Amino acid sequence: MDADPDRSDILRDRQEAGRRLGERLGRFRDQNPVVLAIPRGGVVVAAEVARQLGAPLDVLIVRKIGAPANPEYGLGAIAEGGVRLLDESRVKESGYTDRDLEPVIRRELRELDRRVQRYREGRPPIELRGRTVILVDDGVATGGTVRAGIRALRARHVARIVLALGVCPPETFSQLRREVDDLVVLRVPSYFFAVGEWYRNFGQVEDAEVCRLLRGAALPAPVTHA
Repeated sequence: MDADPDRSDILRDRQEAGRRLGERLGRFRDQNPVVLAIPRGGVVVAAEVARQLGAPLDVLIVRKIGAPANPEYGLGAIAEGGVRLLDESRVKESGYTDRDLEPVIRRELRELDRRVQRYREGRPPIELRGRTVILVDDGVATGGTVRAGIRALRARHVARIVLALGVCPPETFSQLRREVDDLVVLRVPSYFFAVGEWYRNFGQVEDAEVCRLLRGAALPAPVTHA
């Protein structure tokens, strides 16, 4: 567990968040970690983390299951590997049935598959069994999608899960730190409305930028001669 004691200032952008997280994650460098990003915004943060640690970078595709009448209201999430995680209490409170959610889940599964194909561009996923995995996102609110990602990683038999976030609210921080081996968060503000309010620049990240960052991380390091 590691939370920044200074919670007052706003992060400039996702690149700054990645640089700061990379500094805080330096203690894992000797564990030969793999850095996994939750697209899209998490890829920008994770690319900086991977660069600082000299670690390989890949994505973990996770999709929120939103309420049929309000897609922003999360009722659960799906993740690569067939993981499906529903917040049963939220589903019940909202009055939805499994049948109501099936069209949403099918749509999100299609988008998950599209992103897998688009972002990896034919590259196989990095083998994670027995590895230390640093899972990165620019921030979370309720943490539902991250939990689905954590479950997907456990199913792949990783040795250690380190969750690295730009920002999350205190209640979510307390919940998530019980679900991972280490948690590093730059901002845990007592007042929280949305992730974007804790970044000065929180523009939309497009597929093309995600692909560019992943493609660059996959290139072999240049050979240097003495």
